[in-house]
Amino acid sequence: MKIAIIGAGAAGCFAAANMHLGAADTVVLFEKTGKALQKVKVSGGGRCNVTNACTDIKELLDKYPRGRALLQRTLHQFGTQDTRNWFEERGVTLKAEADGRVFPVSDDAQTIIDCIWQAMMRNQVKVYYNKALQQIERLGTAYKLHFADGSSYEADRVLITTGGNAKAAAYDYLEALGHHVIAPIPSLFTFNIPNNEVTQLMGVSVADAVLKIAGTKFQQRGPLLITHWGMSGPAVLRASAYAAVELNACNYDFKILVNWLGDTSEIEVKDECAQLRREQGKQFVWSSKAFDLPKRLWEYIVNKCGIHNQVRWGDLSAAAQHKLCEYLTRDTYQVKGKTTFKEEFVSCGGIDIQEVDKLTLESKKARGVYFAGEVLHVDGITGGFNFQHAWSSAFVAAKHIVL
Repeated sequence: MKIAIIGAGAAGCFAAANMHLGAADTVVLFEKTGKALQKVKVSGGGRCNVTNACTDIKELLDKYPRGRALLQRTLHQFGTQDTRNWFEERGVTLKAEADGRVFPVSDDAQTIIDCIWQAMMRNQVKVYYNKALQQIERLGTAYKLHFADGSSYEADRVLITTGGNAKAAAYDYLEALGHHVIAPIPSLFTFNIPNNEVTQLMGVSVADAVLKIAGTKFQQRGPLLITHWGMSGPAVLRASAYAAVELNACNYDFKILVNWLGDTSEIEVKDECAQLRREQGKQFVWSSKAFDLPKRLWEYIVNKCGIHNQVRWGDLSAAAQHKLCEYLTRDTYQVKGKTTFKEEFVSCGGIDIQEVDKLTLESKKARGVYFAGEVLHVDGITGGFNFQHAWSSAFVAAKHIVL
């Protein structure tokens, strides 16, 4: 049997690493660029967030805005603990951090790359670079692959692991096979807030904030980071993932409401202010440590309320107090545009999972063609979940291809 894998990213290489075939069988991996596993190399700041410590399938599914019907099958066949076992059985020691993210103890993505690559080489996988696939031609039960450089290759089985792509045209050859491709749009991005004074606080972070996208059901709680272009951090990235479709529809022009105090309500803040007026009336509002916020952020909010730096709690007007309560719990910002989160571009869109056998990941439109990784309409939030989808789908596809 001749197996062709298209795309030398996480899913493609992991599938190749798990294809244990006979001596007469061949696995060939085609990569359109000059390098393999590039996303693995840059992920997690170069440390590679391999997976997540969460093992409960139901809880895991909540981390994926799209694709849960497929993930329910793949994660049962190869879950997060299976991922950890796979790498550790091959000599990679892993560690789980407080937030659940799992990294190699080496804190070096190259450790993960080397492990996968060595497994591929043991399987005698052949790798060809600068091979951009343009067409898949049916040849009875087999397929002929046509590349941009004029070359071709005939295969009995084809595994598509090309990852996400911002351009719908990149999926033309799959539509030619009869597949419906859901138009790709970005997921996991930061929010641009142009011409706003809050960006002067770049580098300031709040450990527990609640961010709500105005006029929608989307709300996320967690760390929030102010940047020189707007806002980032886990709360923003998760919100961008869950609301990816809606934010794309409004061309990334929307309002957000930020509660800088987590789930503390406006009424609770009002009560706290009243207590401060009674008990710390002679203290200046500006220099107060009334709420657990970074000093620069507190001063920014106080200034935004029009509270002079010589105003004491006891002299705080009702109007100023009302503004303070509002800005602490419902601080509103106009977002205009997005920025890719570091190099970790993730898209939602791709092959409609209704057209894929969820047990085997074989195409329902072209038997013998399989899919794994981000080319499928599946995406997760940050925390190792996108890589876990890559490992799970790749392992499942590889297992059923070689049956």
